[in-house]
Amino acid sequence: MENELTVGKENMISLVTDNPLGELIKPLAHEILLFDSYVAGTSHIKDESVFDEIREGDVLVLQREPENRFDENAILVLDEKKRKLGYIPEKDNVVFTRLMDAGKYLTAKVNYYEPKGVFKQINISIYLVDF
Repeated sequence: MENELTVGKENMISLVTDNPLGELIKPLAHEILLFDSYVAGTSHIKDESVFDEIREGDVLVLQREPENRFDENAILVLDEKKRKLGYIPEKDNVVFTRLMDAGKYLTAKVNYYEPKGVFKQINISIYLVDF
């Protein structure tokens, strides 16, 4: 059936912003700064080439990972190409998880980046995108 309804895992924002209509809506969106934090788990990323492209000011994607066996409130931090950089620290993620699970769209921006051997220090600001 061509017109069959399907259930997707995308959030409403990705359905809008990942198509041409998103360009019309972007001017109506504004970001509300929620919190400054960092990206945890950078030393566990197998493909370290993802860190070669990180720059201050980069917009990052936040994505829930409820099936994470270590933290039921896990939030992945991805670059714009959807490559994994790490996680929002467990000590900081409970409120953000609740917002995301309630359908709110959160994003992050890189404030500071410094590679320190296997550890990568990535300081970020977390924003609520409101329309």
